[in-house]
Amino acid sequence: MKKWIIAAVVIVALTIGSYVVAGPYLTIHGISRAIEQRDIGKLQRYVDFPALRVNLKAQVNDYLVRQAGSQMQSSLFGAVVVGVLGNVTGAGVDTLVTPLGVAALLQGDSAWKRATGDTIGGDTWAAPSPAKPLADTHGRYESLSRFTATTRLQDGRELVFVLSRQGLRWRLTNIVLPTGQAPD
Repeated sequence: MKKWIIAAVVIVALTIGSYVVAGPYLTIHGISRAIEQRDIGKLQRYVDFPALRVNLKAQVNDYLVRQAGSQMQSSLFGAVVVGVLGNVTGAGVDTLVTPLGVAALLQGDSAWKRATGDTIGGDTWAAPSPAKPLADTHGRYESLSRFTATTRLQDGRELVFVLSRQGLRWRLTNIVLPTGQAPD
């Protein structure tokens, strides 16, 4: 009887461990499928929108402050301008990093692809070619609860998608935007 209990515990532990290890890859696949199918309901299962908004706002604000430079920040007018720009970009991130904002972006992408003839079969009335932002990603574990998937942009810079484990579930919590110039 004890052998059966131990075997059952080992099987359950291995199953849970396998799911946790495979979880980031399943999440990346789920995000890709949701974007290809333009299904925002599915996308919400894989993206932690509040955490993603906070992280993207911090990156955009940091970028603005760095671009403004110390001379602009040291003057009263410069500090006001940087503050106003931070609020405007923060509102933009709040608007775009929502299920409805992503749906609008996908709808615009769909219209653009139809207008340029980037459709399945080349017919302007056909369905647009599916978006594949997570194609050719290379992933790695940074810890037991953090996984990064890196993809190379057309200009050579890298875009990093950060997935965090929340219980047994993995969700996209950050996108590390590329900084600097593209490599030559």
